[in-house]
Amino acid sequence: MSPTGGLVAGVDGCRAGWVVVEVPAAGRGPSAALVVPHLGDVAADIVAGRLEAVAVDIPIGLPTSGPRPADVLARARLGPRRSSVFPAPVRAVLGADEYDGACTRSRAMCGKAISRQLFNILPKIAQADEVVTPALQERMVEMCPELSLAILAGAPMTHAKSTAAGRRERQDALTRVFADALWHAEHPPRGARADDVLDAFAGAWTARRFVTGAHVRLGGDVDESGLRMEVIA
Repeated sequence: MSPTGGLVAGVDGCRAGWVVVEVPAAGRGPSAALVVPHLGDVAADIVAGRLEAVAVDIPIGLPTSGPRPADVLARARLGPRRSSVFPAPVRAVLGADEYDGACTRSRAMCGKAISRQLFNILPKIAQADEVVTPALQERMVEMCPELSLAILAGAPMTHAKSTAAGRRERQDALTRVFADALWHAEHPPRGARADDVLDAFAGAWTARRFVTGAHVRLGGDVDESGLRMEVIA
């Protein structure tokens, strides 16, 4: 895949749905940040040809039991920031509407409960599982913001993104390639926060690398739905 002069995007979950950062697939140009309610809205832009590729911070491809190799590899590469990689839930957890029930399903399939944080994003994981097909996965890929930022900066981030120092170092890394990243983080679209926007910018950088073939691919085994369980950075 090579860029044609169109747009790519990075996507991150936010309170109002999904924050989307669109950037030129090649060269420099202004970025746009917006919020859409459903991941299907982004998929429609791929199908229509408006977006060449999208990198989204959400698990794509779910195991039936045990951890995904992609998550294990990502955690190993991140070292001190390994906790930023949520292990993807087993497929049986989808549809659980109570935390205790989700943990029961998870223990039955892999021997472990899931975190409350992971439970809170289950609806978004289910949405991605509904939207992404093996064909769409050729252009909509999973990314991990902290892994992409570590590659961009040359090392994992030193501080947590919830701290002022963490926000500064992420902004510094991203403004090397996107001159307006800081402006968008300081003026996030309604329903998104600054750190959501910065994570989406990391996804946009990843999508650029993906269309040029410069990306790193971790994992790649296929789940029971035919989706590759991989992380692109």
